[in-house]
Amino acid sequence: MNRRRNRLAAALLTACATLTVTALTAAPTAAGTPAPTPAAASAGPSPDAPHRGTVTLARDPARRPSAGRDRAVRTFAEGRRAQARTADGAAPFTHHPRLTTGTSAAAGLTHNWWGVFPQPGTHDGVTATHSVDPGYHVTDADNFTYAPTTKGGRSCMEVVTAYWNTGTEIWAWDWCSSPGGPAKVLTVDQAFLAAYTTTATGRPAYSVQLVQDDPAANRWSAYLFNHRTAAWELLFRQSGKDLSELDHGWDMFEVYASVNPATGTGYYCTEARDTVFDSSAVQLRGKGVWRPARPADSPWTDARPDGRDFLCPPLRFLQAGANDHWTVRH
Repeated sequence: MNRRRNRLAAALLTACATLTVTALTAAPTAAGTPAPTPAAASAGPSPDAPHRGTVTLARDPARRPSAGRDRAVRTFAEGRRAQARTADGAAPFTHHPRLTTGTSAAAGLTHNWWGVFPQPGTHDGVTATHSVDPGYHVTDADNFTYAPTTKGGRSCMEVVTAYWNTGTEIWAWDWCSSPGGPAKVLTVDQAFLAAYTTTATGRPAYSVQLVQDDPAANRWSAYLFNHRTAAWELLFRQSGKDLSELDHGWDMFEVYASVNPATGTGYYCTEARDTVFDSSAVQLRGKGVWRPARPADSPWTDARPDGRDFLCPPLRFLQAGANDHWTVRH
């Protein structure tokens, strides 16, 4: 009898413990929504790894012109000018959901973004690991996805993952010359994927680094990490005055989208249904030291973005880290 009671008591204790763990795992957050599933950690390559060589796959876009790229560049430039016009001291780079730039191709497009904005005076370098999806294809000529895209505060370049209807490229956008535009481009092909991406995060991702080399001249260098050579390779270098008219930096998801009449949502909402836009291991350099982006220096652009504002109601925006990791996906 005693043995039976002991076995029964042990079974009850085990059941109670299991229920307690289950309840804690499923407990809602303070906001009343289920706690997010922790994302796979990704440290990314060391920012202090050797810097040597150049990105030999990069080319001058003028040597291989593309009408599709030209259209994407014009829309990108118009969107940035609109952002600068709407910025003010209290809320710089605020949302500008719809571009109204007259007769341009960008007129009427919904333009929105989400991510982190490294603040002025907090850094002289930024690095991150960005996902890239060679299987994501844009169909409409006036729709573009730039995600992820990153720029340091007052840096001379922005490194962009650009998707449009005739191509997918990595751009080094020159912000210290006029009229600016992509100074170097890389096609997302097998050669790029083999040298510059890793699947450690569960999907192809490349690592980018922007650093200020000479404060007096405001000279900046952009690097990509070559996983074959385990070194940061120079992509683009430029100096001068940042003409973006924005003091802060950014690491974000960005779309220019129009409604597909067949679905009532943005074209990309269907086309990127299986695509994960992810930026991890976001770090800032200050006083020679690299550290993960934090709420104090890299606030979110919006604490609770709504997919409807992006023409894609099922889109989810995940704060996967304390401001050093974000994910946008269905």
